[in-house]
Amino acid sequence: MGARVAVAGASGYAGGELLRLLAGHPDLEIGPVTAGSHAGRPVAEVHRHLAGLPSLAGRTFDAADATAGSGCDLVFLALPAGQSAALAARLGEDVKVVDLGPDFRLADASAWLRHYQGPHAGRWITGLPELPGARDLLRAASRVAVPGCYATAAIVALTPVLAAGLIEAQDIVIVAASGTSGAGRALRPELLGSEVMGAVSAYQVGGAHRHTPEIEQALAEVAAPRGGPPQPAAPVSFTPLLAPMPRGILATCTARATPAGSGQPGIAHVRAALTEAYAGEPFICLLPEGCWPSTAAVAGSNGVHLQATADARTGRVTVVSAIDNLGKGAAGQALQNANLMLGLPETAGLTSAGVAP
Repeated sequence: MGARVAVAGASGYAGGELLRLLAGHPDLEIGPVTAGSHAGRPVAEVHRHLAGLPSLAGRTFDAADATAGSGCDLVFLALPAGQSAALAARLGEDVKVVDLGPDFRLADASAWLRHYQGPHAGRWITGLPELPGARDLLRAASRVAVPGCYATAAIVALTPVLAAGLIEAQDIVIVAASGTSGAGRALRPELLGSEVMGAVSAYQVGGAHRHTPEIEQALAEVAAPRGGPPQPAAPVSFTPLLAPMPRGILATCTARATPAGSGQPGIAHVRAALTEAYAGEPFICLLPEGCWPSTAAVAGSNGVHLQATADARTGRVTVVSAIDNLGKGAAGQALQNANLMLGLPETAGLTSAGVAP
């Protein structure tokens, strides 16, 4: 038997994806799987795609308090905003915790209060293993906060070119489209099939989206002089779009180029920065020139597809990323972090290959 893990909030989309991945993991045993209003219901009744999996056969959702004192080595928290902190406080220091929610993502209390209700709980280590120096921190960590799905797509795209000095941190524009699963399973009129099908719509425009401060925080830390304190966060213009698809994020990230990043052979510099940053990364793929990312190509995976260009006419660099918002944007990344924290192979139970068609 391997390490024993629990999932709190397992009835949501991210929780269901996490159960799917855990059911196929070679080294993990599934312990309690909790759900608030769904407690007592069969797992396969709520997540019909999980029916027939031996490790979940006959399982019902446990009550919300079942993770505390369960003897698990690690607990995943897939809870709504503001609910993770209270449960995490009840788990012993010997229990490792990976939070898929936003409670511990932000260092700035004022940024938290602009986007969430309730007190600021503090910041845990950011669970994005591909960031410089992150793996050593994650292997030693007992508490990890997985970044949001939009934030992951943007940070992976922009970090290498910003660190290489190819773009200006003060002029970054991100437009990203997400599938409807990113909004969760709650019944909301704007997410009904008749409202979403055949339509693409913008929402929370003008810095109102709660992933904006995560992106700004990460980019400020990347822009800091080596070994120095983080720079003040430059405002990022972020426009999220709701797309008529169940899962996936396509993020188009543009920034004004520095003299080193503009024009030709500027694209060579941009691609070189991405290649150097992600060489050997198991889940990040810089596509061949001329091949642009598609959400369909990463669906069901923990993969990230990237492409970039430099526009001499406008003096801007563009990096496009595609991820599965439930994979690398949530459950897949959470499991990637858990593997590192438990001393397991980082890729165990995960794949970079999407499902097609």
